[in-house]
Amino acid sequence: MVMQITIEQSVKGSTGTWNRRAQIRRRTGVLGGILLIALFCIPIRSFGTTPLGSYSALLAWVGSPSPAVVSYRIYYGTASGNYTASVTAGNVTSKTITGLASGTTYFFAVTASDTNGLTGAFSNEISYAPGTPTVQMHATGNQQPILKVSGLIGATYDIMATQDLITWTVIGTVTLDASASANFTDLNAASYSQRFYRIQQAP
Repeated sequence: MVMQITIEQSVKGSTGTWNRRAQIRRRTGVLGGILLIALFCIPIRSFGTTPLGSYSALLAWVGSPSPAVVSYRIYYGTASGNYTASVTAGNVTSKTITGLASGTTYFFAVTASDTNGLTGAFSNEISYAPGTPTVQMHATGNQQPILKVSGLIGATYDIMATQDLITWTVIGTVTLDASASANFTDLNAASYSQRFYRIQQAP
């Protein structure tokens, strides 16, 4: 029996809400199904043996319901369905992948293995490009929004705001540190009934 599951997740913080759909085919049996979910951390710079300037991403997935599963392996590459590298994650449901180049799109999938060494089918595929500019928002106790900007290490980004999604105004500028992120607090947000944000790389 093959069952197809469709999931939808929303990521808020830039203009509107960005919806991403992913699909997975789950086969009943020893391994059950696993679902790779887009729980990528803000891109972080990798240290140690990773070349200077490269990035890391934390992947997380829903584990197989089968008690026979003892290990997971992450496969990834720069073309969809063509995985040129893999990393053993062990019996956990998250793993940090290091050595990623900024601006390159990577495609990830996960497999599960059981106590007999049998490996299940690939999970759904997730794509991700480290260093891609993003902005996430959360409110402080006094309802002032804090914008977390992520992107390229050392890059400078203008933070823009609007009420009508037509006229945009630069309200601040941030330069990203070694963690590839920076925070900005909109102190004037309370003066507006609604406010939308976006970022653009400064010249």
